[in-house]
Amino acid sequence: MSPSPDVEYRPASVKEVLAEMKDTAELLIDLSYSAVLFGSEGVAEEVLALEERMDLLQMQARMSLLMAARTTDDAEQLAPVLGVVGAAEKISDAAGDIAKVVLEEIGLPDAMRASLPEAVESIVRATVGEDSRFAGRTLGEITFETETGVRVIAIRRGGEWLLDPTHETSLEAGDVALLRGAEENLPPVYESITGEPYAVPDPVEPAIDDLERAVDAIVLMKNMSELAVDLAYGAVLYDSTELAEEVAALEAEVDQLESRFEAWTLRAAADVADPVVLRGLVHLAGSTEVISDAALEISEGVLRGIGTHPVVAEAVLESDEVLVRSTVGEGSRLDGTTIGEQTVRTDTGMRIIAVRRPRGSPSTEDDEWETQPGPDTRLAAGDVILAKGTRTGADRLEELV
Repeated sequence: MSPSPDVEYRPASVKEVLAEMKDTAELLIDLSYSAVLFGSEGVAEEVLALEERMDLLQMQARMSLLMAARTTDDAEQLAPVLGVVGAAEKISDAAGDIAKVVLEEIGLPDAMRASLPEAVESIVRATVGEDSRFAGRTLGEITFETETGVRVIAIRRGGEWLLDPTHETSLEAGDVALLRGAEENLPPVYESITGEPYAVPDPVEPAIDDLERAVDAIVLMKNMSELAVDLAYGAVLYDSTELAEEVAALEAEVDQLESRFEAWTLRAAADVADPVVLRGLVHLAGSTEVISDAALEISEGVLRGIGTHPVVAEAVLESDEVLVRSTVGEGSRLDGTTIGEQTVRTDTGMRIIAVRRPRGSPSTEDDEWETQPGPDTRLAAGDVILAKGTRTGADRLEELV
């Protein structure tokens, strides 16, 4: 890895730096787990590049906050912001540790990819070739996701990152694009972008009994970690004790899941010729716990009744992926239907990450949060939904609500 660049103080908007840290932390979680599940060294290398970017961002944030603290009152108000910065850095470090499981060959079963649930999408790294038919065109002109079934989730252009690109973002020759999609959709897209054949790994038969259960647990830990971070930022944005309490509950659940996962790994080691191939799974479990702990730190100020400095809430609002909270209106398209029936994610690009059913609704006597809604989740008038996606998608979702 190249030596870290020198860092010096430059006037910067704390709000903008925090917004980029939030987006970077969320992308790091996604990429690091995908690198492990699909055994992708290329994606793992991008995680380490992003981790280096995060180190620079957290230094800039700390310097700007120190420059802003001129009185004891300033220090008291800004201390929780430093906590959010520190938590984002912990997420970054944990994601880097997960990626190193792949790059340093710490030990993972070769058959993990073959044991993946069909619903899990793959992520690949593709460098835009000089002669690519996509070079010099925007994602909107290409109608990329509609035409290919593959989404560009990030672009690295030189030393800069374009996180969560929009239809106005162009692909330029030399760009490194991170692509997400179903395994069968990726080869033709990869070949069109790079001009090189897509190497499909040879299938490997599982040599460990019940490996599918371990892979399912990893996917669940990934989903719960991402959800905990999403809800933590939501708690900060809306000063919501209910969301902060859900983060605490998720953190406790991840702790239990990690314990069970480690127990499975130790039992499996007794039946494996070389137990070292399972060492990476133990690293993975520990890093997952760090991520959930960091999510709890982000929401800790809300939990303790301290509140959050407005600059953090503004940063969450202005990040590339926005969080929105809306109430389902009576007679709206979502009233009395399921998320899947209305194809919410396809039509709006927004992912509903939590639903709160108000006290007295048909399904609950008290306020109740559903923190892992799926296609079969039924919505009703008065339900409060928390969704994540682009600003344009947020406008489309508001029309449905």
